[in-house]
Amino acid sequence: MTATSLARSTWPVVSRGAVVLVPTGSVEQHGPHLPLETDGIVATAVAERAAERLRLADPGTAVLVAPTVPYGASGEHQSFPGTVSIGHDALRRMLVELVRSLHEWAGRVVFVNGHGGNVPSLTGAVTQLIAEGHDLAWAPCGVPHGDAHAGRTETSLLLHLVPSSVELDRAEPGNDTPLAELMGQLTAGGVASVSPNGILGDPSGASAEEGEAILEAMVASAVRRIEAGRVDGRGCLRDPEQAAQGQTPQGLQDGAIG
Repeated sequence: MTATSLARSTWPVVSRGAVVLVPTGSVEQHGPHLPLETDGIVATAVAERAAERLRLADPGTAVLVAPTVPYGASGEHQSFPGTVSIGHDALRRMLVELVRSLHEWAGRVVFVNGHGGNVPSLTGAVTQLIAEGHDLAWAPCGVPHGDAHAGRTETSLLLHLVPSSVELDRAEPGNDTPLAELMGQLTAGGVASVSPNGILGDPSGASAEEGEAILEAMVASAVRRIEAGRVDGRGCLRDPEQAAQGQTPQGLQDGAIG
């Protein structure tokens, strides 16, 4: 597979039938120490590195990484200044139209999702499009035992990817109660109702070295999912290795805030 940036390509070099990876992120608070674009940064990094590995595995098929979808469904963070959410209905409609346009020339489309709050929109869009006959799916950016939001997982990732964007001197513990126990109150009152500083987890101990290992795990999982091509009822690609081990990825994934 030939991996390249769709946005930086000219039309004559874009191959019909190419596989297109579309990172999806958000613009939302990530505690007092991480940038609002954290989810998009992570999703983009996973998509770019996964595309390169897919290219090496199959040099004969083109793989393109589309521009990142920057805005997501982040209503649970809306009480924090800086958050920009377009909501589930608008996001779902945008993803549907994006894929319909891509499939005028592309082959398979895979959304690489960095924000757990986008999942209802992704599920609705992807299942609708599959029913229309489109070849697509979505994959989460998640790792087993990761925390939910702006904690050690994401802080380590950003220290590895964009260290200059992390204000580590402002990092502080948030609410590290398991997400499942917080969901009722979080759904009713938003993130601020369970964590005044916006952190669900604890960034203490985060490091660039740990971030590199986390990113490697995310990329390897994305590649396994795309190569296996097994889609569940939500249109999500399954990771055969994690399924075999009975693992559920946490942090930046379908059950997390991201």
